[in-house]
Amino acid sequence: MIRAYKFLMRPNVRQAQALGEMLQDHCSLYNGALQERRDAYRHVSKTSVRYGMQSAQLKDIRAFDPERQGRWSFSSQQATLRRLDKAMQAFFRRVKSGETPGYPRFRGVTWFDTVDFPKDGDGCRWDSTPHDPVTRVRFQGVGHVRVHQHRAVAGRVKTVSVKREGRKWFVVLSAEQDQPEPLPATGSVVGIDLGIANFLADSNGGFVPNPRHGRRAAQKLQAAQQALSRFPRRKAKDRTASHQRAVEKVAQLHGKVRRQRLDHAHKTALGLVRAHDVIAHEGLKIRNMSRAPAPKPDPGRPGAFLPNGAAAKAGLNTSISDAGWGVFLTILHAKAESAGREVIAVDPRNTSRTCPACGHTAKENRPTQEKFHCVACGHHAHADTVGATNVLRAGLVRRDANPA
Repeated sequence: MIRAYKFLMRPNVRQAQALGEMLQDHCSLYNGALQERRDAYRHVSKTSVRYGMQSAQLKDIRAFDPERQGRWSFSSQQATLRRLDKAMQAFFRRVKSGETPGYPRFRGVTWFDTVDFPKDGDGCRWDSTPHDPVTRVRFQGVGHVRVHQHRAVAGRVKTVSVKREGRKWFVVLSAEQDQPEPLPATGSVVGIDLGIANFLADSNGGFVPNPRHGRRAAQKLQAAQQALSRFPRRKAKDRTASHQRAVEKVAQLHGKVRRQRLDHAHKTALGLVRAHDVIAHEGLKIRNMSRAPAPKPDPGRPGAFLPNGAAAKAGLNTSISDAGWGVFLTILHAKAESAGREVIAVDPRNTSRTCPACGHTAKENRPTQEKFHCVACGHHAHADTVGATNVLRAGLVRRDANPA
């Protein structure tokens, strides 16, 4: 299996400057390759430019510009071109499937924050000074950069990436390792129901409160964004020191909320994986759930629109994004795979409207957001617990119907 590790780097001033120049030159390569594809398609011949053609040009590009493009790893530049190629392939795939296409955009210097090295030892070297008590990673054109390695890396390092977050630099490793030993069986199964009032409810009657990290930081974020709005829009190189501090303040607050959300997701998922052998959850289409409602034109007044509940839906969308269901489910599946647990996604329809006692399904069974009261048999419980119970039953039925 492949596992990722992320460590904080501590470059000196010269190395930090070189890392910034590396990102800038890879960004320039990305934008130039995108421009070439656009120009070729706009030509009367409608020529298609592919990755192989652009990769073959790298040798000449490096020879023409040895102080910039020729300074960095050839393999990392190929990875940048592959990154563009994947974006183009995803664009055409969305066009064919009828989705919103979203043509790849040119990247600003502050938007391009990652450089990939496809192979350890080719333009980079993890643990480049193995006899040094301090771990270092070497990058071509940068040198040996000190790394704060807070845990051991198991397995063989396959790829290395450089990532910038604000003023901090990180190295991200992907290591190939043997499948770990599964956790001891507990004999327990559980269903979970994700929500807004509570982050999740389980079929045993337990609840995990919703921390609402985004809402708690909203006041500080609003003040920071208002301070930033007082400055006119400028490129990064043209900003004043005060303007740059305002930009970094907003990024710092967003980064803190993101880390808090990740920490909560990791801890919650780890608790579930350690306690249960089988975990069933709703197969939610989170992107569809957080989509803005379509406008309703007023047939009696051309150019006017009827109320469509967009304001109320905007608040719900913010709460869904703040809860971070998608991040949590991704982490849950990854941890379960490492621990030898089974995670099952089931159809979420009517899970909170079906009575677990008699099986009667009706909208009236759920009179409020929290209460469940069956109109057929009188069974009453917390609505989220009822949903988690039905999710568990559906998950067990699906597992029995499709044995491993």
